[in-house]
Amino acid sequence: MRASRLVRLLLSLQASGGSTAGALARELEVSTRTVYRDVEALSEAGVPVYCEPGRGGGVRLIDGYRTRLTGLTSDEADAVLLAGLPGAAADLGLGTVLATAQLKMLAALPPELRGRATRIADRVHIDMPGWFHRPDDTPALATVADALWHDRRLALGYRRPDRVVDRTVDPLGLVLKAGTWYLVARESADIRSYRASRIVTAAPTGETFIRPADFDLSAHWRAAADDFARSILRVRAHCRIATAHLGLLRLMNDPAAVTEALASLGPPDADGWAEITIPGESVDILTHALLPLGQHLEVLAPERLRTDLAAIADAMAARYRPPG
Repeated sequence: MRASRLVRLLLSLQASGGSTAGALARELEVSTRTVYRDVEALSEAGVPVYCEPGRGGGVRLIDGYRTRLTGLTSDEADAVLLAGLPGAAADLGLGTVLATAQLKMLAALPPELRGRATRIADRVHIDMPGWFHRPDDTPALATVADALWHDRRLALGYRRPDRVVDRTVDPLGLVLKAGTWYLVARESADIRSYRASRIVTAAPTGETFIRPADFDLSAHWRAAADDFARSILRVRAHCRIATAHLGLLRLMNDPAAVTEALASLGPPDADGWAEITIPGESVDILTHALLPLGQHLEVLAPERLRTDLAAIADAMAARYRPPG
C-alpha cells in the first residue's frame, strides 16, 4: 500500500539521515524507480526531501527536519480514528481531548495520507450497544474516571435494589461491556465490579492510594465474567444428543453453557447418540433454550423439564395437525 510505504520511507530517512536509492529500494522491497517516484510524492506533499547526485549522494532530508508523526504508519493513523469511540470518550470526560488529539494527528499527516485517514472516519462508525438497548445514565462516571486517572480514593453512594449503600473504594479500572460501563475497584481487600449507572454519588476522599503493581484489568475482567457466567448456571439437564447435530447447541446463545455441555459429552453409541449434561439458569430458561434442538435431543432428567417439553410438543402438534 503506497500510503504506508511513504511513511516508512520518511521515517527511514529521518532515522538514518539519508540513504541511497538502491538501499531504500531493498529496504522497502520496491524498484529504485519507485523510490524516486515516492520521493517526488513526498516533496509535493511539503516534505523537504531531495536527491543528491554523484558518488556518496542519495536521498536526503533537509538537516533538522523531523516529522511530527514519528513511528505512526498510515494504517496506524486509520486505527486511531477508527478506535476513537467518541461516545465512550465523552462518558469519561475526554471528548474534547480526543477531538483535539485527532485534529493534531490529521494536521501532522501529509495531504495524501490525511485524505485516506479522514475517509476512514467518514465511512466507519462504531455503535457498541446491542439493538433495543438504551445507554445507561451515568452522571458520576466522569468523576470516577478522573479519580481513576489520578489514583484517588472515592466515596460512593451505590444503589442496591432496596437501598443506597456507602462504599469507599480504590478505582482500578473501567470496563465498557456492550454499551454498559462498569467500575472495577478495590474495597478493603476485595476487588469488585460496580455498574456505573448505579453509582448515585461519587466524591474524592482527599486520599490517594497505591495501585497494585500486578493488577491486570483485562485478565481480571475475563476471569470475573467467566465466574459470573458459571455461577448463574444453577440447573443441569441430563440428556442424549445426536452427535451429528451438536452444532445446534449454539442456538442456546449461551457460550458458557455450551462450553460446559461439550466438556461433559460422552462417547457416541452405535446410533450416533451420546449423553451430555446441559446447564442453565433455571428449568424455565432451559425449556425454551432446548426447544430449537427438536428431535435431535432427548432430556432424561429432571422430570419437570421432560414434562414441560412434552407439553409444548403436544400443544405444537395440536396447533399444526390438519383438521378432521
